[in-house]
Amino acid sequence: MRSWVQMTPQLRGALALAGLLMLPLAPAAQADTAPTQNDEGSSLMQRGAELFWEGLRQEMAPALDDLQALADDFGPSLQGFLSEMGPALAEIANKVEDWSVYERPEILPNGDIIMRRKPETTPDETPDATPEGHQDEGLPEGTTDL
Repeated sequence: MRSWVQMTPQLRGALALAGLLMLPLAPAAQADTAPTQNDEGSSLMQRGAELFWEGLRQEMAPALDDLQALADDFGPSLQGFLSEMGPALAEIANKVEDWSVYERPEILPNGDIIMRRKPETTPDETPDATPEGHQDEGLPEGTTDL
């Protein structure tokens, strides 16, 4: 098995998540006391929770094994990509102030990737604004000609 230092960040995250999911089981596994009449209800709940987490762990085991294999396959190439592209992506992220003003990225037929800026929205005209070329002559201020 690999040491913690040699594991990819994705694998570390997956193992940390699995560990966090199993934390509620640790106190339950250490409880060696026999249930009393008063604790029977909570013991049943505790046992149900233990069974749930155990079943979840067993169901997740193949997926975690697949994740380990995937991390082993893609880890080196992903680390190379991040070491080459990471600084450039960080520079772009620092330049963009608000990502919500951009459309989702598009891949052009030639392979270029572009991010279009969303169209600027103009504030709605105020209700008392007059249309161009129309003068409100002879009307008192604050009235509207219908």
